[in-house]
Amino acid sequence: MKSGFRMVPIGYIRRQRNQIFLEILESFRPAMKQLDHFSHVLVFWWADKHDNKRSRNILQTNPPYAKEKVTGVFATRAEYRPNPIAVTTCRILDVDYGSGTIEAADIDAYDGTPIVDLKAYFPVCDRVKEASTPAWLSD
Repeated sequence: MKSGFRMVPIGYIRRQRNQIFLEILESFRPAMKQLDHFSHVLVFWWADKHDNKRSRNILQTNPPYAKEKVTGVFATRAEYRPNPIAVTTCRILDVDYGSGTIEAADIDAYDGTPIVDLKAYFPVCDRVKEASTPAWLSD
């Protein structure tokens, strides 16, 4: 088994006024081909502000939406975790192949956050028809 692996950013999140752009690095722009035919994209991003020993060792938390509960980080969407990988499903507003930018409706990441991958949203496999969550997460 390999003891490590290498991940590189494919781009960065840019916030400008009230707009959000996924800026894709030039060498990865060919991978955007046909993305404008999709309504949504899964954005995998690196929570770089939590890429430190302390945040990587937090294994349990009181989530902000249920302060009275203690959960493991695998039962949350917390950005602090052993590997600070995050994912957000974003509605695509525009794709500009020339500049390598994708305008997204929203994302819960900071300006300058590294993007590690994009995957087109496929309703047939990305949607869960009968998902369940704990009662304390009902809101």
